Amino acid sequence: METPAPTTVRSPAIATATSGNTLTCLIRFALANIRRRPERFVLSVVGIALAIACVTIVRTISASFAITGADAVTDVLGDAQLWVVPAEGVYYDSAAQALVAGGAAPTFTAPPGWTATWTPSGVTHIGGETVSLRGSDEIPSNQVTLGSQLAERLGRGPSDQIVLAGDTLTVAVAPGGGQSAYVSTARAQAVVGDHAWWTVHAPKGQEKRRDLAQVFGAAVDLPSTADPAVTPDPHGAGLIYDTVGGSGPLSFEQMYSALFSGKVTSSTLGLISTIGLILGFVIALSSFLAAVAERKREFGIMSSIGLADEVLYFFLVESAIVFIVAYVVGVAGAGAAVALVIPDIATPIAWAQAAAMVAAFLPAMAIVGALVPVHRLLQQRPVDLLGDR
Repeated sequence: METPAPTTVRSPAIATATSGNTLTCLIRFALANIRRRPERFVLSVVGIALAIACVTIVRTISASFAITGADAVTDVLGDAQLWVVPAEGVYYDSAAQALVAGGAAPTFTAPPGWTATWTPSGVTHIGGETVSLRGSDEIPSNQVTLGSQLAERLGRGPSDQIVLAGDTLTVAVAPGGGQSAYVSTARAQAVVGDHAWWTVHAPKGQEKRRDLAQVFGAAVDLPSTADPAVTPDPHGAGLIYDTVGGSGPLSFEQMYSALFSGKVTSSTLGLISTIGLILGFVIALSSFLAAVAERKREFGIMSSIGLADEVLYFFLVESAIVFIVAYVVGVAGAGAAVALVIPDIATPIAWAQAAAMVAAFLPAMAIVGALVPVHRLLQQRPVDLLGDR
């Protein structure tokens, strides 16, 4: 008669867990350990949460600048295919919250079939607020048209009166407009001088050609590029930005917004946030290593009866709980901070994007945070774990 194979004797909790409720058992086990050492849990959560909040705030600012950059360049270009800027380039005025010309636009004659619109662009003050001022031949001389966002910022509505350069103008509001005020071309030129840019529309039927900038540039003797990171030669006449002829997967607006975002993430503030996230991970790792050292005998017993896998799963679950709680606290704290301190810069959409970006790091951090101490633990023999050393 054959001898029955030996069976593994498991604790009631583990036996129940293997019947289909493993995760629940591991969560209860992890929560019991958290209740046993609440001070370590709180310190770990606070340390990681502060790091996550720091990264989230920086990423929120970065995402806000990216959104701002895309909106600003779309507000300038409309449906134009080319953007001809002065040799001094253009810049984003944070007080006016809009793109502004840095100098005089180049002088040229558009080839037949091409439509080039000269737009004076500069900065002025209305009601104590810094405002982007642009000119348009479509605006009557006694009127100022405010972008809807600017109208909200100034607290003005249709038919209100605004004093600009000593003249009283009647307000009109452009639905869906940005942060710029539009007046007649002559009035704008009187205020901002010859600072301007050109927006160019291609001949009908040729709007999607990939070589528009080269063709137009050859006709007016100006260099061109599809990369918004390229700046004009200060000693040249100007530069043509090609908004449709880029070779990459990103549109001109997306590349322009990436420039805004990159200025934040590559700055000292971005470096500090990255260091903060690393320090938060180090805090969590130190906490788990201390937990392993304190419970060495307990895990030695589990390993000696064949429950080494459960040790790994336990630490994975506890690590996940710590990081999830820290993430919720950190992201919520970052949202409250940006809402109170920089509400004009940070938007809920930017905060949500930043929170999603930070969440992408958590699974890897939680797994590594659990694997490192457990690996050190399982490298030892169970008998060594049960000893006093």
